[in-house]
Amino acid sequence: MAKRNTQPNVIVFFTDQQRWDTTGAHGNPLGLTPNFDRMAATGTHLYHSFTCQPVCGPARSALQTGLYPTTTGCFRNSIPLPEGTKTLAHYFREAGYKTGYIGKWHLAGENPVTEPKRGGYEYWLASNALERTSDAYDTVVFDNDNERVKLPGYRVDALTDAAIRYVDRHQDEPFFLFVSYLEPHHQNHRDDYPAPDVYANAFTSRWTPPDLAALGGTSAQHLDGYYGMVKRLDEALGRVFDALKSLALTDDTIVLFTSDHGNHFKTRNGEYKRSCHESSIRVPTAFTGPGFTSRGQIRELVSLIDLPPTLLDAAGLPVPASMQGRSILPLLRRETADWPEDVFVQISEAQTGRAIRTQRWKYSVSAPDSTRNSASSDTYAEEFLYDLQADPYELTNLIGYQSHQSTADVLRQRLLRRMAEAGEAPAEIIAAEEKKSGQRRVTEQETRH
Repeated sequence: MAKRNTQPNVIVFFTDQQRWDTTGAHGNPLGLTPNFDRMAATGTHLYHSFTCQPVCGPARSALQTGLYPTTTGCFRNSIPLPEGTKTLAHYFREAGYKTGYIGKWHLAGENPVTEPKRGGYEYWLASNALERTSDAYDTVVFDNDNERVKLPGYRVDALTDAAIRYVDRHQDEPFFLFVSYLEPHHQNHRDDYPAPDVYANAFTSRWTPPDLAALGGTSAQHLDGYYGMVKRLDEALGRVFDALKSLALTDDTIVLFTSDHGNHFKTRNGEYKRSCHESSIRVPTAFTGPGFTSRGQIRELVSLIDLPPTLLDAAGLPVPASMQGRSILPLLRRETADWPEDVFVQISEAQTGRAIRTQRWKYSVSAPDSTRNSASSDTYAEEFLYDLQADPYELTNLIGYQSHQSTADVLRQRLLRRMAEAGEAPAEIIAAEEKKSGQRRVTEQETRH
């Protein structure tokens, strides 16, 4: 069938607080994600994909703008995206696209979200903090006229139904649709993970990731519901693909699946995600559609900050020079020479922290005088160093070990460089107190990986 549009449609399927290892593509044995796994196998799978800020609002600001949270000013939750900030919606609208937003926004300080604070999206069916206006079987959002709308069904299904209706209405014109789910985030006021009824207790004691098995946290209480939410999200993804196929839009539509951050189940601190650990920062990410089909598995490290320029580039639109990430399209052509060998993470609220992740190493620092209202600091202290080759579940903190001083020295300079590239003011990093190393040894070559 001939293309009805010269421009590809774009759908972002965005989940909240989903660990990368919930997917079969990353080794989860429970069969929770057959649709994502098929997308990863037949499209483009970003195997090493990370958030640039492991908390809801800041991560969302980065994905909407292509700018680090310290650049937009949205470095923690409850800081609205400044009015006038250009988002993906603005860039796609300028190129003739219809734009729609459905679900959780979390970039305004109000409910309902008035038109100037919707980031430029034309069609609106959303709530600022969806967890506060809805429950698993009580989905309440607001429309373009700021009217309260109650959608029928389990929350994932309710939002998916709305997304499919949008696609159907706009099938003959190019559209950019952002569908932002709350699941598998916890329901705040109860601190639980309400799966659809059919999956209640379906995954109890079935499989626990090794970091949670070692550290515990709330995983025994919450993994069952969390997995049930992931299962229903994947079924929703399948329904979106079915809708595209039935409307003959599959070959005309780019679909991005990703999440804002992961979930450490209170193993690393007193909440769920604000830390440098893989459980907090690593997320499942895949593309499919024009330009992405059968491009395989990408092993380079990719950040959430790289996804906005990628979407624009893939749609044939210019990437603004102001964006702080870069398009991954060269990686699809296996042009990897200039791709960064690390990703940079800003951490807020639990601490004013910074981290860098390479293929092998994780290095993180924290400001001694951290406060919730500090976007950055002029002084940080070394806090964590992990060898992800020997210790993929980050159970042994190597910071300060004599054997790893050269590694810390190299990573310290790389982190400072990354901070500067993100537009941060110069800072000092205080080295950790030295510890004896035991049998551990690190060669200079290993330090550079």
